[in-house]
Amino acid sequence: MEYIKTNVDGVYILEPKVFNDARGYFFEAWKENEFREHIGAVDFVQDNESKSSFGVLRGLHYQKGAYSQAKLVRVIKGRVVDVAVDIRRSSPTFGQHVLVELNDENKRQLFIPRGFAHGFLVLSEEAVFTYKVDNVYAPQHEASICWDDKTLNIAWPIASEDILLSKKDLEGKPLEEADLFD
Repeated sequence: MEYIKTNVDGVYILEPKVFNDARGYFFEAWKENEFREHIGAVDFVQDNESKSSFGVLRGLHYQKGAYSQAKLVRVIKGRVVDVAVDIRRSSPTFGQHVLVELNDENKRQLFIPRGFAHGFLVLSEEAVFTYKVDNVYAPQHEASICWDDKTLNIAWPIASEDILLSKKDLEGKPLEEADLFD
């Protein structure tokens, strides 16, 4: 596995070594000792999976306070553009984001530490998205930032009229009004 630092503090792209042959492929998706060596100690406690169709944008989500979550995300089927936004006020990269394509061919993963809002947009007909988190889901501590917040300047790769949002995501707050991390 190759661990690639991004321009945003704490966010990493993980590129596995994929072994292909006539039968298919094999790769190690996560190896605790390697992960700790390159990123640090993160105790994942829950795995989640979603299936979405083209144009679905899930995000920009996070959990507040003691319920914040670090995430290791990847795509099992399809293509998405994945975004992590630094919402730690004290961070030198506050308000900056990482945007990376994750798909079933490149098998890349994205590690997002606590203190970030996260979202993804489906680019294929459908996508199966999975992620490990280091804290349980706590809906009463959930928050959302507007996916199209002008201060974030995220270059979503499809037209806004083709983006499908949940009611919750339509009600996301602008960054300047959001509950942020110190």
